[in-house]
Amino acid sequence: MTLSRPNFRKTPTAAAIFAGALVLGACSDDLVSFGPEDDPEIQCSIDSSKILSGQRKDGIPALTNPELASEGAPGTEYLLDTDRVIGIVLDGEPIAIPLNIMWWHEIVNLDGAQSSVAVSHCPLTGSSLAFDRGNVGDSEFGVSGLLFQTNLIMYDRSGDNESLWPQMLRGARCGPSDGTPLPMVSIVEVTWAGWKWLHPDTKVVTSNTDYTRDYRSYPYGFYDRTSNNDLLFPIGQTIDSRREPKERVLGVPDGTGGMAFPFGALADLGDVAVVEGETSTERFVILWEAERQGAMAYRPVLDGAPITMQVVNGQITDVETGSVWRMDGVATNGPLDGRALEPVADAFVAFWFAWPAFYPDLELWSAS
Repeated sequence: MTLSRPNFRKTPTAAAIFAGALVLGACSDDLVSFGPEDDPEIQCSIDSSKILSGQRKDGIPALTNPELASEGAPGTEYLLDTDRVIGIVLDGEPIAIPLNIMWWHEIVNLDGAQSSVAVSHCPLTGSSLAFDRGNVGDSEFGVSGLLFQTNLIMYDRSGDNESLWPQMLRGARCGPSDGTPLPMVSIVEVTWAGWKWLHPDTKVVTSNTDYTRDYRSYPYGFYDRTSNNDLLFPIGQTIDSRREPKERVLGVPDGTGGMAFPFGALADLGDVAVVEGETSTERFVILWEAERQGAMAYRPVLDGAPITMQVVNGQITDVETGSVWRMDGVATNGPLDGRALEPVADAFVAFWFAWPAFYPDLELWSAS
């Protein structure tokens, strides 16, 4: 049967917290509630007392195959070069999904020539992840209206077998699919100017979404300021003070741990940087470019042989051939021109405060 919504307990404290979100205009007029209470129809493998209701199901409308256009086309005027976008290459086609769109919709379902993906962004945790929808029979994902540790909970629109999928846990945690992983698809989160530089032929989601939204405006006020400690919803623990709470951090999760690479710490290394990292399961290399305000993790192997990345004269190069590389893992000059490193698809960007909340054994990288 279709996943029913549990009963919730209303609390004045939570309602007061949510009042700020209502003013920001990104959510519905439902009061936030705590829960769920015991409901025999919903079985969860996470602590259901930490699941909060922010609003009604689909109150934030996900998009499916929205209009795409080239830069300068009608409907793209809302974008500034400094705006951030989620960049994905879907079946060979580069596509940019601006955070301006995701603040209001949180999920974009895309169907390529051969692949179906769900690109997601939670404005409250600053987390951008894309998933292969094959594990749910290519079903679309929608916004459940629920949160776990202030993070988006998606639901699959599979009719009689709907489950709940907390974004940063990367799998189902409530409902008939509980325990099913959701394979990730590689993306990069960079500025619009940076993505256009990487992919001049890119298409971008336009403002013609059939919804009346001001895609030029950020609906959460000062929420995403790096030093802002305020959260709209509790996470059940003290915010880790080792970095600013809303600093963007590239993380490579591994079980309950992994490694975290703060953008600020990477920027301290210079305009471009190469950092080697390792989890219990694999080694990887982080490529950073300040101009594009982006970083991503890659496996340092090409044709089965190790490849060593370095910075020489302000450029990312490899030791073996001297080829020049970009932060998206593509060689642009030298003997390996046109070759690409395999990305670590599980790596993603989120606000710092969210990383220890979901991955308590995470190792925080620093240049020292």
